Amino acid sequence: MSLEEAQRQLEAAIHDARVSFDCIALDDLERSHTNAITARAAVDAAEYAIRVALEERRKAEEAEESEEAKGAGG
Repeated sequence: MSLEEAQRQLEAAIHDARVSFDCIALDDLERSHTNAITARAAVDAAEYAIRVALEERRKAEEAEESEEAKGAGG
């Protein structure tokens, strides 16, 4: 998963949350509930994508630091 996917998921979450909000005003609680659930799922997916990206970045930084240390020691 990429950061672009995280952005897409967050946009979907915003949309679903707005629909859920509007459905409350229309007294359509079932549809509001469904959209609240899908908004939560989209936020969870975005959080996962961001977490994976952070872990990949951390590993890349550690590898870079390791290479720099090897270069400085040699």
